[in-house]
Amino acid sequence: MKKILTAILIFFSAVLTAQVVNPIHWSVKLIDNDHYELRALIDNDWHLYDIRQAEGGPMATSFSVSDRQVAVQTLSTPITQYDDMFEMELSFYEKEALFSLPLSEVEGAEELTVRYMACSSQMCLSPTDYVFTLPQAQAGTNTTSQGEQRGLLWIFLMGMLGGLLAIFTPCVWPIIPMTISFFMKRSGNSRAVKEAVLYGLAIVVIYVGLGLLITLLFGASALNSLSTNAVVNLIFFALLVIFALSFFGAFELTLPSSWSTRLNSRAKNTTGFLSIMFMAFTLVIVSFSCTGPIIGTLLVEAAGKSLLAPTVGMLGFAIALALPFSLFALFPDMMKRVPRSGGWMDSFKVTLAFLELALSLKFFSVADLAYGWHLLDRETFLALWIVIFALLGLYLLRLFRFKHEEPTNEGISVFRFMLAVVSLSFAIYMVPGLWGAPLKAVSAFAPPLYTQDFQLSANHDEQTHVTSSQLQSIEQAALLAKQQGKQLLLDFSGYGCVNCRKMEAKVLSDTRVKQRLQDFVLLTLMVDDKTKLDEPVTVSENGKQIVLKTIGDKWSYVQRTEFGANAQPYYVRIDQEGKTIGEPYAYDEDVDKFLQWLE
Repeated sequence: MKKILTAILIFFSAVLTAQVVNPIHWSVKLIDNDHYELRALIDNDWHLYDIRQAEGGPMATSFSVSDRQVAVQTLSTPITQYDDMFEMELSFYEKEALFSLPLSEVEGAEELTVRYMACSSQMCLSPTDYVFTLPQAQAGTNTTSQGEQRGLLWIFLMGMLGGLLAIFTPCVWPIIPMTISFFMKRSGNSRAVKEAVLYGLAIVVIYVGLGLLITLLFGASALNSLSTNAVVNLIFFALLVIFALSFFGAFELTLPSSWSTRLNSRAKNTTGFLSIMFMAFTLVIVSFSCTGPIIGTLLVEAAGKSLLAPTVGMLGFAIALALPFSLFALFPDMMKRVPRSGGWMDSFKVTLAFLELALSLKFFSVADLAYGWHLLDRETFLALWIVIFALLGLYLLRLFRFKHEEPTNEGISVFRFMLAVVSLSFAIYMVPGLWGAPLKAVSAFAPPLYTQDFQLSANHDEQTHVTSSQLQSIEQAALLAKQQGKQLLLDFSGYGCVNCRKMEAKVLSDTRVKQRLQDFVLLTLMVDDKTKLDEPVTVSENGKQIVLKTIGDKWSYVQRTEFGANAQPYYVRIDQEGKTIGEPYAYDEDVDKFLQWLE
């Protein structure tokens, strides 16, 4: 009956719109080179439907670029009323509707299309398209959102840290004095200094080029999906384990020696900056066995951040790696104070190996959660981390060594002793987590607390918490909430979502929040759950047919189509009648703000 009514309305509205009725007046404004403000001024006695509508009702307002739907945030509060004609609750706007669209969602696009349906008390318009001409960001300004800026800054700092670590490895450290000595012996000191500085610049160019190449090969969408893809996380896990074994001394990762020989001969047969570039390439290849694992870890971390992340990470890495070559060329007397190569470099590599091994478990955990293997639940993960960091502390105290390391009777330096104290203390800090302690310091890495079977806390289940594996639909959860006299809180989350783990550890575990959540049934919906649906479901989105094969596909589709968002975490309140209460809540670790939203 509802579909027949909708068809009749569209038929008559098509006739009426021949009179060029235009009750919705759109405008767009670029705000702070960060997001677009989309405004709809609505004529009296008309209303514009919200971006979320139940199936069988009028068409929801949607925004797209080149047939790709984009996520907008509603800044206006919609009116929700029961409609006798459609026999359902409808959400719409009167007078004015305001939306916000992040610039990153439409980066590079010149036009944005809004498709909407508007009605008055006497008639409805047929679905209408309006095309915005998007104002372009000013040249030279940063067009990424604040969250992306913070992410890029973090990747850049990680890159610099990786470059600094690489300097002290046995593959790079001995090359520094030999390279600087080579430059200083050439013609004149002033020219030698200039060429050494250019050598450092060449290193930067090579590694930044590597970051750009990775971006061009994979593209923005592929890079953004890597962080939650279970198969890719398994590959990352395997790579990091291989890198760790290499640093432990099980084998050595090297590129073919013919590469370095060929580049070295090219450097001797050429002159100028080209010769220096060949020398820099030779350094990259010779030092690969030490820098490869560090670069690999950096690129793994950068994969899910943004389009620019690999390039920014490589820039930070190259600047730090090139720094000693240029610095010692400018101040050659400093070379006399540099410690010689020795056993401390082997200790440095082994320390990095322990850290690589610990990090690899994070990626295996994502795949384990996504596929429901339950091989690495929280207590197992924590037990492995406790052992790894305890062994690292004991190694730093020289209580054992590996075969490839030469025995030494030297005492322990103060710095090494302090590192051992930090590592052992961290291991002890994690022990209470085996019995359910939240461990906020590792919440972004460890599996969620609900995966832990054994918890001493008597209050960990104060609110009703169900998952999509327990209830197959939001309607079932809403019925459960109604039976218990509670509201329903939808938690769109992901196994590979770091911000979700932060929200769970810092906000949802807060005492005041837990007390307030007793009035809710909390339903967690994992958008990257790889559990197969009983039967694939074909749905329509943006005029295209797509097939939902997994539970994660289903919840991701629901979040995009019903709530107009595709980022996690994302929280939605539902009352006992199944209606959305207020605006959804996205990632924000402000506990007071979250409590205010729950009210």
